[in-house]
Amino acid sequence: MDMTFRGAARRLDDIDLPKLGARIGVGEDEMHAFLDVETSGHGFDAVGRPVILFEPHVFYRSLSGAKRAQAVAAGLAYPKWGEKPYPRDSYPRLRAACAIDETAALKSASWGLGQVLGENFKAAGFLTVQAMAEAMMAGEALQLGAAIDYIVEKRLDDNLRNHDWSGFAKGYNGAGYRKNSYDTRLAEAYRKWSRIKDTPWPSAGPASSAVVPAAPPEPAKPIAVPQPTAAPSAPSVAVAKPGFWALIAAILKLSAILKLFGRK
Repeated sequence: MDMTFRGAARRLDDIDLPKLGARIGVGEDEMHAFLDVETSGHGFDAVGRPVILFEPHVFYRSLSGAKRAQAVAAGLAYPKWGEKPYPRDSYPRLRAACAIDETAALKSASWGLGQVLGENFKAAGFLTVQAMAEAMMAGEALQLGAAIDYIVEKRLDDNLRNHDWSGFAKGYNGAGYRKNSYDTRLAEAYRKWSRIKDTPWPSAGPASSAVVPAAPPEPAKPIAVPQPTAAPSAPSVAVAKPGFWALIAAILKLSAILKLFGRK
């Protein structure tokens, strides 16, 4: 794993919100509200790293034995959430935790636009938490796609569609969601964005029932009929003209007369 945590850091395009929201049947306003509350609408920090929050209580439960003792001694792990204030930048903690156990450390951070906790990498559609972290570094559309996969896996898409903000906040952030007013902040953000014009997005309407006339059939192409081949002509035989035989007969007759006189 690259410990700079810097990748392509591609930002969302305007069309990405309605496009990805359409996967779960919600509009751009619901997606904006979700993003505003979870990450203030940004997936990357000022130096191009994914926005993260390292959770020491998650790191604590991901470790055991000597590794847990080492993490506790370093101030990187403790049993309960909220025991100590979080630093402004979570990356020094994450790097130090990776030096103890990379997989457990990556599982203990919330990542990107949707702030999906690393230990939920399978619900977010990844085979490993390392693959999830690399996707988070690549672009905000991948971050939001992972959050949507997680929402579907946890069956929270109905809550978002129905604007059940408390149900959604509880399912997405846990039972302590009221401490950070996730539900009321979601409702307020949705009201704000519902007054702002959305990015045009083609709705999937019912297929037209109009009958389209069939195109007339093309005229049949003429079929070439093979012509009979002329039989080879017999070799020509010269035909003697009638006068030729009369001349021959006269010569033979004259020859016979001469022979007759020659005997006398």
